[in-house]
Amino acid sequence: MQNQRKFYIDGQWVEPHSPQTADVINPATEAVIGTIALGDQTDVATAVAAARRAFDHYAQTSPAERITLLEKIIEVYKRRMPELAEVVSQEMGAPLSLAQAAQVPTGLKHFEATLQVLRDFEWEKDYGRNYVVYEPVGVCALITPWNWPLNQIVAKVAPALATGCTMILKPSEIAPLNAIILAEILHEAGTPPGVFNLVNGDGPGVGTALAKHPDIDMISFTGSTRAGVLVAQNAAPTVKRVAQELGGKSANIVLDDANLEKVIAAGFRVCARNTGQSCNAPTRMLVPQSRMAEAAAIAREAALNTRVGDPTAADTEIGPVVSKTQWDKIQSLIQQGIDEGATLECGGVGLPDGLERGYYVKPTVFSHVRNDMTIAREEIFGPVLVIIGYEDEADAIRLANDTPYGLSGYVQSGDLARARRVARQMRTGMVHLNGAPGGYDTPFGGYKQSGNGREYGIFGFEEFLEAKAIFGYHPKS
Repeated sequence: MQNQRKFYIDGQWVEPHSPQTADVINPATEAVIGTIALGDQTDVATAVAAARRAFDHYAQTSPAERITLLEKIIEVYKRRMPELAEVVSQEMGAPLSLAQAAQVPTGLKHFEATLQVLRDFEWEKDYGRNYVVYEPVGVCALITPWNWPLNQIVAKVAPALATGCTMILKPSEIAPLNAIILAEILHEAGTPPGVFNLVNGDGPGVGTALAKHPDIDMISFTGSTRAGVLVAQNAAPTVKRVAQELGGKSANIVLDDANLEKVIAAGFRVCARNTGQSCNAPTRMLVPQSRMAEAAAIAREAALNTRVGDPTAADTEIGPVVSKTQWDKIQSLIQQGIDEGATLECGGVGLPDGLERGYYVKPTVFSHVRNDMTIAREEIFGPVLVIIGYEDEADAIRLANDTPYGLSGYVQSGDLARARRVARQMRTGMVHLNGAPGGYDTPFGGYKQSGNGREYGIFGFEEFLEAKAIFGYHPKS
């Protein structure tokens, strides 16, 4: 990849200001697969200046022009999807099958969903004598994580492009190579110079500089709650718009009328998908206290039957976690669960049998977990399920809401009306009923410390717009 050590600024690949670099590690082999430059304040200033220069023209382009651009981007993206899947699998450890079936297609789906919103959006509205027009918010800083890289990048880039904003993307320095390919895609598709800019780097070097920069109008951030707080603090003095999608500790309420054999096993699989590295994963499973042993046995069997290994193998279900830092954190939390008295049903600390290299984690199930235990409070971000018992429906709802997070929730029931009633009482931005998947046209985001604002479809589109009221626009009748 020839552009690894360069940044994409003002429509061209440029040398970084700083000589600092970072290696990109394949978490399955622990081998270096690439090296990127790490940006600094000077690189950020150069990129912001390019975006600011481009904004005045790009903001005035017509929806029809932006529709044509998105259509071309989609065409080029489709052609490079096989390459993107290989890169995502190598740099963040997702099984190649998952990268091909989900990781990379999510980016395409966001481009397509945003294109449809752009085609249908009403940019001006009458309110009697007065008038409201929608305008792009301005120059945007997009800061994204490594766990679903293209999903989270394109969920920001697509609506920013569609609404007439210009932008600087800082992808995760842990899995940055897919973003370089995306920049090449946008360039080939004819994105005007300065509209999209890419500066690689870490949080202190690039993220903080973007958050503080006075010429940035909006920050869209996805990552941990801890990092999100720092972004908001750094953005506050310049009163930027800050949209955040942060952590989660989502509850999966299994009601007493659900088919346990089916929903417990499925719940573990959803929890462990992407090696548990999803902010909306159902990591707290709430089951009737009287059926704890039965639920634990089913979950244990599902975990023991989960195939962990080489991401390139066709039968691999979960690969490694993304880094040694993440592996160490997960091991510490698993040990804390054991020390605090939860029942370890399977898994635990250390590498899975037969795997001596790579950041692999044993699929792990804890039962008899109290909701005040560390493993029930903190986001583990690994294939670790905790099972908590409840006394009745009201107790299940109370436990589900007893968390600082509020990203997603799950309800399993044989009675859809009952599941709907429970869903309405969960303090979360999303609820999945009986295994239903999410959609690209419905809002993604959370309550409480899971963030603010929404992404996907028209909800994410409108995050990048300002509503301007013009009074007396029409003469008195």
